Amino acid sequence: MSKLTLIPDESIINRICLVREQKVMIDRDLAVLYGVETKRLKEAVRRNAARFPLDFMFEMDNREFEIWRRENINDEDDRKGLRHAPFCFSEQGVTMLACVLNSERAIEMNIRIIRVFTKMREMLMTHKDILLKMEALEKQVVNNSADIRNIFHALKRLLTPPTTPARKIGYK
Repeated sequence: MSKLTLIPDESIINRICLVREQKVMIDRDLAVLYGVETKRLKEAVRRNAARFPLDFMFEMDNREFEIWRRENINDEDDRKGLRHAPFCFSEQGVTMLACVLNSERAIEMNIRIIRVFTKMREMLMTHKDILLKMEALEKQVVNNSADIRNIFHALKRLLTPPTTPARKIGYK
Protein backbone atom coordinates (compact mmCIF):
# COMPACT_ATOMS: atom_id res chain seq x y z
CA MET A 1 0.00 0.00 0.00
CA SER A 2 1.47 3.37 -0.99
CA LYS A 3 1.63 6.42 1.23
CA LEU A 4 -0.82 8.22 -1.06
CA THR A 5 -3.63 5.83 -0.25
CA LEU A 6 -3.27 6.95 3.36
CA ILE A 7 -4.47 10.43 2.39
CA PRO A 8 -8.24 10.41 2.99
CA ASP A 9 -10.61 11.61 0.26
CA GLU A 10 -11.92 14.26 2.68
CA SER A 11 -8.46 15.83 2.71
CA ILE A 12 -8.62 16.18 -1.06
CA ILE A 13 -12.23 17.40 -0.98
CA ASN A 14 -11.28 20.09 1.55
CA ARG A 15 -8.67 21.39 -0.91
CA ILE A 16 -11.24 21.94 -3.66
CA CYS A 17 -12.62 25.46 -3.62
CA LEU A 18 -14.95 27.57 -5.72
CA VAL A 19 -13.38 30.41 -7.71
CA ARG A 20 -15.18 32.11 -10.61
CA GLU A 21 -18.06 29.65 -10.19
CA GLN A 22 -15.69 26.74 -10.93
CA LYS A 23 -14.47 23.95 -8.68
CA VAL A 24 -10.71 24.32 -8.67
CA MET A 25 -7.63 23.28 -6.77
CA ILE A 26 -4.96 25.81 -5.83
CA ASP A 27 -1.34 25.40 -6.94
CA ARG A 28 0.08 25.19 -3.40
CA ASP A 29 -2.33 22.38 -2.44
CA LEU A 30 -1.52 20.44 -5.59
CA ALA A 31 2.21 20.95 -4.95
CA VAL A 32 1.82 19.36 -1.51
CA LEU A 33 -0.18 16.44 -2.93
CA TYR A 34 2.24 15.92 -5.83
CA GLY A 35 5.30 16.26 -3.59
CA VAL A 36 6.90 19.23 -5.36
CA GLU A 37 7.57 22.84 -4.42
CA THR A 38 4.94 25.35 -5.50
CA LYS A 39 7.64 27.32 -7.29
CA ARG A 40 8.62 24.27 -9.37
CA LEU A 41 4.99 23.49 -10.15
CA LYS A 42 4.45 27.04 -11.46
CA GLU A 43 7.64 26.82 -13.51
CA ALA A 44 6.43 23.61 -15.16
CA VAL A 45 3.10 25.26 -15.97
CA ARG A 46 4.75 28.35 -17.45
CA ARG A 47 7.08 26.17 -19.58
CA ASN A 48 4.01 24.36 -20.93
CA ALA A 49 1.58 27.30 -21.10
CA ALA A 50 0.02 26.01 -24.34
CA ARG A 51 -1.28 22.96 -22.45
CA PHE A 52 -3.27 25.11 -20.01
CA PRO A 53 -6.08 27.10 -21.65
CA LEU A 54 -8.27 29.28 -19.41
CA ASP A 55 -10.78 26.50 -18.77
CA PHE A 56 -7.92 24.30 -17.45
CA MET A 57 -6.02 26.87 -15.40
CA PHE A 58 -6.17 30.56 -14.56
CA GLU A 59 -4.45 32.91 -12.15
CA MET A 60 -6.56 34.71 -9.55
CA ASP A 61 -6.88 38.46 -9.96
CA ASN A 62 -6.02 40.73 -7.01
CA ARG A 63 -9.59 40.95 -5.68
CA GLU A 64 -10.08 37.17 -5.82
CA PHE A 65 -6.67 36.66 -4.23
CA GLU A 66 -7.46 38.94 -1.28
CA ILE A 67 -10.85 37.30 -0.69
CA TRP A 68 -9.34 33.81 -0.92
CA ARG A 69 -6.50 34.75 1.44
CA ARG A 70 -8.89 36.22 3.99
CA GLU A 71 -11.21 33.17 3.90
CA ASN A 72 -8.68 30.33 3.64
CA ILE A 73 -5.41 31.34 5.28
CA ASN A 74 -5.55 31.44 9.07
CA ASP A 75 -1.86 31.49 9.95
CA GLU A 76 -0.40 35.03 9.90
CA ASP A 77 3.07 33.81 8.80
CA ASP A 78 1.49 31.82 5.99
CA ARG A 79 -0.53 34.87 4.95
CA LYS A 80 2.62 37.01 4.76
CA GLY A 81 4.37 34.33 2.69
CA LEU A 82 1.67 34.50 0.01
CA ARG A 83 2.82 37.36 -2.18
CA HIS A 84 1.71 36.03 -5.56
CA ALA A 85 -1.76 35.07 -6.68
CA PRO A 86 -2.09 31.31 -6.98
CA PHE A 87 -2.87 29.33 -10.09
CA CYS A 88 -6.30 27.66 -10.02
CA PHE A 89 -6.64 24.31 -11.78
CA SER A 90 -9.94 22.82 -12.94
CA GLU A 91 -10.40 19.05 -13.07
CA GLN A 92 -8.95 18.98 -16.59
CA GLY A 93 -6.09 21.23 -15.49
CA VAL A 94 -5.22 18.85 -12.66
CA THR A 95 -4.96 16.02 -15.18
CA MET A 96 -2.82 18.10 -17.52
CA LEU A 97 -0.59 19.09 -14.60
CA ALA A 98 0.03 15.43 -13.79
CA CYS A 99 1.08 14.90 -17.41
CA VAL A 100 3.48 17.84 -17.25
CA LEU A 101 5.03 16.78 -13.94
CA ASN A 102 5.19 13.15 -15.12
CA SER A 103 6.20 11.51 -11.86
CA GLU A 104 4.79 8.32 -10.35
CA ARG A 105 3.46 10.29 -7.38
CA ALA A 106 1.80 12.89 -9.64
CA ILE A 107 0.11 10.20 -11.71
CA GLU A 108 -1.12 8.26 -8.67
CA MET A 109 -2.36 11.43 -6.93
CA ASN A 110 -4.04 12.61 -10.14
CA ILE A 111 -6.05 9.38 -10.28
CA ARG A 112 -7.17 9.93 -6.68
CA ILE A 113 -8.13 13.56 -7.35
CA ILE A 114 -10.12 12.67 -10.48
CA ARG A 115 -11.98 9.99 -8.51
CA VAL A 116 -12.84 12.57 -5.85
CA PHE A 117 -14.11 15.02 -8.50
CA THR A 118 -16.22 12.19 -9.98
CA LYS A 119 -17.68 11.30 -6.56
CA MET A 120 -18.55 14.96 -5.98
CA ARG A 121 -20.29 15.16 -9.36
CA GLU A 122 -22.27 11.99 -8.60
CA MET A 123 -23.30 13.35 -5.20
CA LEU A 124 -24.39 16.60 -6.81
CA MET A 125 -26.51 14.74 -9.36
CA THR A 126 -28.09 12.66 -6.57
CA HIS A 127 -28.91 15.79 -4.59
CA LYS A 128 -30.23 17.47 -7.71
CA ASP A 129 -32.68 14.60 -8.25
CA ILE A 130 -33.80 14.84 -4.62
CA LEU A 131 -34.30 18.61 -4.95
CA LEU A 132 -36.36 18.17 -8.11
CA LYS A 133 -38.57 15.60 -6.39
CA MET A 134 -39.02 17.91 -3.39
CA GLU A 135 -40.06 20.75 -5.69
CA ALA A 136 -42.63 18.49 -7.37
CA LEU A 137 -44.00 17.46 -3.96
CA GLU A 138 -44.16 21.09 -2.88
CA LYS A 139 -46.15 22.01 -5.99
CA GLN A 140 -48.46 19.06 -5.36
CA VAL A 141 -48.99 20.16 -1.75
CA VAL A 142 -49.77 23.71 -2.89
CA ASN A 143 -52.32 22.37 -5.36
CA ASN A 144 -53.82 20.02 -2.77
CA SER A 145 -53.94 22.69 -0.08
CA ALA A 146 -56.66 24.56 -2.00
CA ASP A 147 -58.71 21.36 -2.19
CA ILE A 148 -58.15 20.69 1.51
CA ARG A 149 -59.25 24.24 2.34
CA ASN A 150 -62.48 23.70 0.37
CA ILE A 151 -63.15 20.43 2.22
CA PHE A 152 -62.65 22.07 5.61
CA HIS A 153 -64.88 24.97 4.62
CA ALA A 154 -67.65 22.52 3.64
CA LEU A 155 -67.18 20.56 6.89
CA LYS A 156 -67.43 23.75 8.95
CA ARG A 157 -70.69 24.65 7.21
CA LEU A 158 -72.08 21.22 8.00
CA LEU A 159 -70.99 21.32 11.64
CA THR A 160 -72.07 24.85 12.52
CA PRO A 161 -75.69 25.22 13.63
CA PRO A 162 -77.90 27.22 11.30
CA THR A 163 -78.47 30.86 12.23
CA THR A 164 -82.22 30.73 11.50
CA PRO A 165 -84.32 28.21 13.42
CA ALA A 166 -85.35 25.22 11.37
CA ARG A 167 -89.00 24.88 10.41
CA LYS A 168 -90.68 22.25 12.48
CA ILE A 169 -91.86 19.23 10.66
CA GLY A 170 -95.03 17.38 11.56
CA TYR A 171 -98.72 17.97 12.43
CA LYS A 172 -99.88 21.06 14.24
